[in-house]
Amino acid sequence: MTPFEVTILGCGSAKPTLRHHTTSQIICLKGIPYMIDCGEGTQVQLIRYKIHTGKLDHVFISHSHGDHCLGLVGLLSSLALDNRCNDLHLHVPSDLEQMLQAQIDFFVQHRNFDIHIHPIDCMQPTVVFKDNNVKVTAFPLEHRVPCYGFLFQELTGDRHIKPECIRQYGIPYDTIPSIQHEQDFTTANGQVIPNSELTTPPDPTRSYAYLSDTLVVPQYAELLQNVDLLYHDATYCADDEELAYKYYHATSKQAAEFAKACNARKLLLGHFSSRYKDENWLLEHATNVFPDTLLAEEGLTVAIGG
Repeated sequence: MTPFEVTILGCGSAKPTLRHHTTSQIICLKGIPYMIDCGEGTQVQLIRYKIHTGKLDHVFISHSHGDHCLGLVGLLSSLALDNRCNDLHLHVPSDLEQMLQAQIDFFVQHRNFDIHIHPIDCMQPTVVFKDNNVKVTAFPLEHRVPCYGFLFQELTGDRHIKPECIRQYGIPYDTIPSIQHEQDFTTANGQVIPNSELTTPPDPTRSYAYLSDTLVVPQYAELLQNVDLLYHDATYCADDEELAYKYYHATSKQAAEFAKACNARKLLLGHFSSRYKDENWLLEHATNVFPDTLLAEEGLTVAIGG
């Protein structure tokens, strides 16, 4: 099974501290990285954890609060200094488009690559990106400004050809890709070998959901049903539920209840308030409801599904 994983670059809220960087993470599927959010200091984290940006072609920004996007223009500037040539696509809430374009025009004038801004403005789950590996659906969250969650769904891969069939039927190697794409094979003497005899089914597809910053959104439990890994806002502990409601965030207990409603395989808590010096208190509240829960931390890499 090909690697599908998320690496946390920052999981703190509001402002950077000595314990946590502001929000950013890298989702990597089949060696291709996709970035979600780009808070201040993200460039340093990319260097620290040896994440290369040469193949980074898509960045998804959840909302226009600084702890999720203030590192973006600096990253773009560095990519220009690195003489990047391939296009970069930025998927951002529509309220950020004009300001971001002005910053790009001012700070990243001299570059050898094109930057494409794709505004997100939807009232219901909408596919905002799709390539050969993954489909990304954006859905509106409940925060103080327009804010979006993202669902990354792996697309069905190729079927697996049986090695013994290659030898038995003398299948040329340049024919294997078509067989993996469900084509039958015709031998030299005209015998048609059904694809079902030559191959086994593709690996099960996997999924990752990112929800930060938001109140709990139970209306998306069906959309995210059986998600392999759920990253959820856990800014506050259960004792501070009133604060969570006031600032449009969630508690770790609420995140766990939502993970349970989604029948998620695993829950990853993040976006921690700096008021807590030890997030294990948040973890305890969550695991009482949803045992398979992890705390995000800088440098943590979590496999998605598998």
